[in-house]
Amino acid sequence: MSFPLLTATAVLPAVGAIATAAVPAKQRTAAKWLALLFSLATLVIAAVVAVRFDPGGARYQLTESHSWIKDFGVRYELGVDGIGVALIALTALLIPFVILAGWNDADPLETGNTRWRPTQGFFALILLVEAMVIISFEATDVFLFYIFFEAMLIPMYFLIGGFGDRAGPHGEKEAATQRSYAAVKFLLYNLVGGLIMLAAVIGLYVVAGSFSLSEIAAARANGSLDMATNTERLLFLGFFFAFAVKAPLWPLHTWLPNAMGEATAPVAVLITAVVDKVGTFAMLRFCLQLFPEASKWATPVILALALISIVYGALLAVGQRDIKRLVAYASISHFGFIILGIFAMTSQGQSGATLYMVNHGLSTAALMLVAGFLISRRGSRLIADYGGVQKVAPVLAGTFLIGGLATLSLPGLAPFVSEFLVLVGTFTRYPVVGIIATFGIVLAALYTLVLYQRTMTGPVKPSNEGIVDLKARELTVVVPLIAVLIFLGVYPKPLTELVNPAVKHTMSDVQKKDPKPEVEAAHK
Repeated sequence: MSFPLLTATAVLPAVGAIATAAVPAKQRTAAKWLALLFSLATLVIAAVVAVRFDPGGARYQLTESHSWIKDFGVRYELGVDGIGVALIALTALLIPFVILAGWNDADPLETGNTRWRPTQGFFALILLVEAMVIISFEATDVFLFYIFFEAMLIPMYFLIGGFGDRAGPHGEKEAATQRSYAAVKFLLYNLVGGLIMLAAVIGLYVVAGSFSLSEIAAARANGSLDMATNTERLLFLGFFFAFAVKAPLWPLHTWLPNAMGEATAPVAVLITAVVDKVGTFAMLRFCLQLFPEASKWATPVILALALISIVYGALLAVGQRDIKRLVAYASISHFGFIILGIFAMTSQGQSGATLYMVNHGLSTAALMLVAGFLISRRGSRLIADYGGVQKVAPVLAGTFLIGGLATLSLPGLAPFVSEFLVLVGTFTRYPVVGIIATFGIVLAALYTLVLYQRTMTGPVKPSNEGIVDLKARELTVVVPLIAVLIFLGVYPKPLTELVNPAVKHTMSDVQKKDPKPEVEAAHK
């Protein structure tokens, strides 16, 4: 097919960002509809990519390759495997809901210290992030990936710092200070990781003479590329550090609660459900494929860090008083499961990790967006300010409950399949690690049910009597997400068939096979 589908999938939202930013200042509604239309058009092209992709075909499909910076061996090289297709679909699906949920978030304040919040800029930045994330999932040239891996930090910085949450526990001045702090912390953490990765990218070119994944793989296959053990390990650490910051993995996680707490709910979804997935995706595509021996060497330490993330994130979520920070710490725990599945080095674990990336994006989006609707009504993020909401807004409470149950991986909802595969895949190779990770499930049930009980049940507090139920626009956001969570929870086959061939390739890269089950032969 001559039409560059992958380029179109990334370019369309970028064009939409430019067009939205160019809408006249007073035409806020036109800017919103234009951004939504471009996001829906991107979803259509992403669907075409998914349909055109053949899970049983070549590893990377719909490929594009053009010389870019010839003197440095940099190519504009794109290609997708099943994992990339799944994450592109997730990104393209979530962005229209993010735009709809944030429909009024950038409107100018009408009372108090009124300041202009440029609606056009808000939605243009969201589309720009979408474009950069999608091309990161498509890039098979390491340098091309690095450029967009870093570039997406800039629009995210402005979305957090310039369009942050208005419902902070303090006044507008203090809220602005907290937004700025969270945005700077997000940027600095990720820039440090990116700078370390840049050194590793340069080192990779010195050793391999190429940035292209296909060329490096071919050189390994024919024996012309043989990295020294220490060199491979150092390069691996440079890449992994940047991805662990983005993921985020303990102890490099501390920017996430601040960023999600101070961002609006739609931007918080953009952070944890979309942008952070680039980190875990890159562990599969680059760490395991480029540095297989170093990946196996680092596995014990990474598994330990993943376990700490699972338990630590869940424990801190239990003790949170802020709804959005609770979801942030829960996400840290969930990312621990994803990384655990990746480095368990089993097909079940890696399939589960990939499904977890998709399903965590859906469940977190559902929970956080409903929480955002609740916060916008009451004007507070504090759990203690709520109570009895289910009596005055039963649909809001019901959708909040379903989002929470998906977060704790209730059977019948999509995250359950992911978590089950991760734990099974981990237990077959590292039984002790699998047993410890299971405690994360218990803690997830605790923080989710306690959150629901404290906010939705009991007598209605006088300050909550005016809370209204979900409106048509909000139902348009929440209902499709819940429907997808239920569908993939009951019938995950479309996703598993898409990602399993890619997982087999990754297992082949690290030369790992699934452990054989240890069972006694049946007596005749």
